[in-house]
Amino acid sequence: MHFDQFRRREFITLLGGATAVTRGAFAGAIRSTVLTAMPKQLKIVRVNDKMQRGYRYVLTAPIGRNFDPEFRPELTPKEMLALGVFCGKYMTDCGKEFPASWFAHARLSPSGRDCSLNYFGVDASQPLSVWRDKGWIHPNDPRGWFQWYCRYYMGRRMPQEDARQIKRWKAIRRSRATRCVGRVSVRLYCTGPTTAAQFEVTPSL
Repeated sequence: MHFDQFRRREFITLLGGATAVTRGAFAGAIRSTVLTAMPKQLKIVRVNDKMQRGYRYVLTAPIGRNFDPEFRPELTPKEMLALGVFCGKYMTDCGKEFPASWFAHARLSPSGRDCSLNYFGVDASQPLSVWRDKGWIHPNDPRGWFQWYCRYYMGRRMPQEDARQIKRWKAIRRSRATRCVGRVSVRLYCTGPTTAAQFEVTPSL
C-alpha cells in the first residue's frame, strides 16, 4: 500500500508517535500496527465534548484486550461508572465517545458533584487545577487518568503515555497495599469491590 505524505503525518498523529519519524521507521510501524488490521477497517474516534474538540484517535487494539502485561486493573470503566466514581460528575458529556452500555447503569450527576453516589460515600479527588499545576495532565487526556484508562480500554495506544500512566497506577496500587496491611478498621476500603487506587487517581472536574 502506498502512503503519501499526508497519510504519513495523519497516522503518526493518530498513533501518538514522535514528531520526527524516518520513512523507514514509519513504514515499519505501519506494517506492525496498522497493516495487520487493514482487512478490517480501522476505527477512528472523533471527540467533541465540553473539554475537548477536534481530537481524534485510532483504535489499534481490541476493546478490553491486549493490555500491557503489568497492567491488570480490577474493574472495567463500565464497572467503575456504575460505582459512582468521582461523585458522579465525570464523563457526563462523553456518551458519544464510549459504548452506551457503559452508561446504562452509571451513577452520574450531570448537574454537579454528588458524593452520595460514590460507593464509599466519599470525595477522594483533588481539583483539576491541582493536577494541571503539577503537570500531571497529558494534553490528549485533559480529564486525567480515568479518561486515559477509558481510551486505553477502548483500544487506543500511545506507548510513552501508556507507560507513564501504568507506572502511576502501579505506584498507587503499592501504596494501597501498604496502607491496608493489618488494618481491620478499613476492611471495606481495602477489600471492597473497588480500590482507593481507582478512586483517587483522577482529579475532580
